[in-house]
Amino acid sequence: MGKNAALFPLVSFSMNLLTRGALVSVFDSKTMVVGRKTRITVCSLLVASVLIYACLWPPEMLSSTAFPVFQIPFTAKKYAEKDDLDMVLEATSMKNKILIIAILNKAYVGENGMLDLFLQSLRQGEKTEFLINHLLLVAVDDLAFNLCNALQLHCYKLVSGVDFSKEAFYMSDHFIKMMWRRTQFLSNVLKRGYSFIFTDMDILWLRNPLTRLGGREDLQISCDSYNGLHNATANFINTGFYFVKSNSRTVALFHRWYSAMNSSSGMKDQDVLLQMSFDGVFMQLGMRVKYLDTNYFSGFCQKSRDFRKVITVHANCCIGTNAKLVDLRAFFEAWKIHNGTANASWPAHKSCLLTQNRKLISLYE
Repeated sequence: MGKNAALFPLVSFSMNLLTRGALVSVFDSKTMVVGRKTRITVCSLLVASVLIYACLWPPEMLSSTAFPVFQIPFTAKKYAEKDDLDMVLEATSMKNKILIIAILNKAYVGENGMLDLFLQSLRQGEKTEFLINHLLLVAVDDLAFNLCNALQLHCYKLVSGVDFSKEAFYMSDHFIKMMWRRTQFLSNVLKRGYSFIFTDMDILWLRNPLTRLGGREDLQISCDSYNGLHNATANFINTGFYFVKSNSRTVALFHRWYSAMNSSSGMKDQDVLLQMSFDGVFMQLGMRVKYLDTNYFSGFCQKSRDFRKVITVHANCCIGTNAKLVDLRAFFEAWKIHNGTANASWPAHKSCLLTQNRKLISLYE
């Protein structure tokens, strides 16, 4: 209803004043003439105000066909009683209802595996260790959930009806299903009023990203390839790292994004969101979006040129957990040695530069 609904009480009140003025004049036309004129004057002013109000308000905001985000004010989804997700979100988030979310499965929990390296980077990065207190690991299988609890981290078991315990090979049906289930879960978090940084686990956290994620943007998202313009939709986004605020626009985006799954057979969620960006959906929703500079939010596709600036390093443009691990460890050691240096060189992609990965990396270098 929105502003449209506000017209009816004003019109009703104005007509009521006019009617009462007319009735009073029948009983005492001499003594009440001043009062009647006063009421008519007030009524005229109110009607004029209503007309001006309606004319100034944009037509699309009064249309029943306008996108829902403009019609329905956002309020966080509430339940009669808090469920497990509510409780873990509340326990994990900062006072401003911001948290960090990562997906965890059995393939990442082995000794010296991806989870170990991810946590190591948080513990040894610059002013990042406290962020572990605000990290929620969403486990997709029992083994991952049990290990998460054993490490005394914030954990949530995702019930999906699909076995996600094994490594999902890139662009396999299993991989695509996992990506879409992730999007559905994150949409649910937004609806509950929580903003979050989503991070893949194949990312080194070397500095606190929140120092560069301020501002009024609804969505700040990493890129495989950054063209130098932080607001240009031509940037190739990567959904492995982004910061999203909970509001009506982002809830509408995630709803529309997930709804596109059935009409996007064979496409992963990232490709669908990229197409939505190219098609102007962000603009249609009135969203403020920032594309993150790879000098700060780096990756294997397009590496940061300055060790003093780099905040995260993502093992993108690389296929396979083992290959990612080898090269991420090499990058981590190089950062610890050369941190504070402007022009040091990153190590070569020894494992990722195999035949299956070479084309991915060469696209951006």
